[in-house]
Amino acid sequence: MAKITLIDDDENITTSVSLALESHGHEVKAFHDGVSGLQALESEPPDVVILDVKMPRMDGMEVLRRLRQTSDLPVIMLTSKDEEIDEILGFNLGADDYMHKPFSQRLLIERVKAVLRRARADAEEDPDTPPTAAQAAAAAAAKPLKRGKLTLDPQRHDCLWEGRAVKLTVTEFLLLQSLAQRPGFVKSRDNLMDAAYDDQVYVDDRTIDSHVKRMRKKFRVVDPEFDAIETLYGVGYRYRET
Repeated sequence: MAKITLIDDDENITTSVSLALESHGHEVKAFHDGVSGLQALESEPPDVVILDVKMPRMDGMEVLRRLRQTSDLPVIMLTSKDEEIDEILGFNLGADDYMHKPFSQRLLIERVKAVLRRARADAEEDPDTPPTAAQAAAAAAAKPLKRGKLTLDPQRHDCLWEGRAVKLTVTEFLLLQSLAQRPGFVKSRDNLMDAAYDDQVYVDDRTIDSHVKRMRKKFRVVDPEFDAIETLYGVGYRYRET
């Protein structure tokens, strides 16, 4: 069971989505404007946020912008707009996923499951059974990773650059971890999608580019000369150990 905060000014949507999520065992709290929703997120953080873009008092983009100043909670954005720029802006602000209205409640539930899996990333293991290759790889991925000035601790979700904290979302952390595991090796956008997203979630190239752009901005706050994530145009990205 997960605690989910749903923020949408359409009461029909909050009622129907709440019922659908609760039928899968989740605990849902619904709010109908951005101000009250943000206050709830700050006072009682949930496991996942489902956030509408267009709302009274404070829109979803502003809620997300303020939330990302202090929190890396997984956020799924909802929008009735067809403008591509809204989706790009949402990812640039740190959204983990995006859905357009009208949407399938079944698909929304699957995407909630996907962001929860990425956020928790905890596998149950039998200590008396030898680990499989996949389990061994997962265990290795859970160990702290040191690459030059970068330190990643998946268990604590800590990211440090020269000892200074860089606050990453779950998706950003997984993307950076995938790059840093093999410095100098190029990862295509498809490789990075596989590392950060569930198979049932579709994202396109622009989504990965938006996440990388946002990561660079965060690192340049603590180090204006940060250039460890290299773009190879038409190919993908690689991490350069410094």
